[in-house]
Amino acid sequence: MGGLTFTNLTRQIEIGANCYCLDLAGKRIVLDSGLHPRFDGTAALPDFSRLPDGTADAIILSHAHQDHVGSMPVLMRRQPQAPVFMTEATRLLSDVMLHNSVNVMTKKRDEGITEYPLFTHREVDVAFKRWRPVPLHTRFDVTGERLLPSEDAELSFEFFDAGHILGSVGTLIRAQGRKIFYTGDVQFDDQTIMQGAQFPEEELDVLIIETTRGDRATPEGFTRHGEELRFAMAIKAAFDRDAGILIPLFALGKTQEILAMFYEFRRGNLLGLGPIYIGGLGTKLTEIYDKLAPQTPRQHPQLQLLDAVAPFTMAGRAADATPLKGGRIYALSSGMMTEKTLSNVFARQVISDRQHALFFVGYADPASPGGRLRSAAPGEIVQLSPDVPAQPLSCEVEQFNFSAHASRESLRAYVNKVRPKKIVLVHGDTPAIEWFRTTLAGDLPQSEILLPTPGVPLEL
Repeated sequence: MGGLTFTNLTRQIEIGANCYCLDLAGKRIVLDSGLHPRFDGTAALPDFSRLPDGTADAIILSHAHQDHVGSMPVLMRRQPQAPVFMTEATRLLSDVMLHNSVNVMTKKRDEGITEYPLFTHREVDVAFKRWRPVPLHTRFDVTGERLLPSEDAELSFEFFDAGHILGSVGTLIRAQGRKIFYTGDVQFDDQTIMQGAQFPEEELDVLIIETTRGDRATPEGFTRHGEELRFAMAIKAAFDRDAGILIPLFALGKTQEILAMFYEFRRGNLLGLGPIYIGGLGTKLTEIYDKLAPQTPRQHPQLQLLDAVAPFTMAGRAADATPLKGGRIYALSSGMMTEKTLSNVFARQVISDRQHALFFVGYADPASPGGRLRSAAPGEIVQLSPDVPAQPLSCEVEQFNFSAHASRESLRAYVNKVRPKKIVLVHGDTPAIEWFRTTLAGDLPQSEILLPTPGVPLEL
């Protein structure tokens, strides 16, 4: 039986430019190819120096978030022979995300980052034509040949819905009698649009699992429905004082979840909502959610978000020119309020006005502007961007938990169900990974818990 080696190509132990290499059954498979959200230039890439050019047999993409797809054209340039597999939804979303990334990098080049852009619009177009969409619950070999359920193959892969965002998958790889499962980013609980993950529950040889929320316990009594009610009531209270509400969120995934909540609030007479603004990228991605609504696992399979909620689109250049008004919601990317994004620019009108509100609905890196605002005390001086003056934080700030990542409790339950011989912990900051390492070692003393050192091959 051939060897099995895992190499973490993410440069540090963190949630960064996710990319992993599996060598097994004489083949090399690359899992994801992200771009680090906080770094610029080549420092934002995975460590491709650990992956010799032209050596990959296949590339698998779990979903279309930038920290998983953002460097895919660079990887494909170095591995031109390797087919790239993903779901159809991920194919369509990734095309939009990567073209937007070229636009962002081009602007940053004009500001002095000479390494940008790392790839061009033409390269994205060429990549799109090479991507191979495959359905869920169907086995394929690394050439893309569909396999019959009873058909033997030395190496095969199969996608399972991960419940994270549209098109996201976990990947079951079967090789020489062994079962290796890569979760990608996963959510086991139902969201407003997405249904909870449907993962295989058979025992596994190796589980490669995300650990994003390992550093926080779910509060006692927490439910998604209860959090949605709290969110609706907070919006109502803000509107009662004629506040405008800025909601920084990710264009992909969170925008569509929040729009679906607004639809449910209106339908349930919880809240009468005034004008809602989203960004241009959020609009493009919502169009894909609407297009694929009847064809993908989701809640509200017939719901057309853009028709039902009718949000207005705020173009990038309009963030400075659009005046903040009461009774309106500005659901703008980015979720971390990264410098020069819509939410960051628009926030300059919000944070120092005690009438208005800033509502966080998802993850923000503690070092990002959004992360700093979340932890700031009322009246504290905060700086949204180096090119603007610092401001006092006077607006209302609220935080809501609508994470698209599984809780540590549900991840723990899944690991205990599939009882892997080896567990590889990835996609988490050190405290999150450490909680899983300690907890799972107590749960499964016969399992080997592994923390892969970036760039160092790990024999499995």
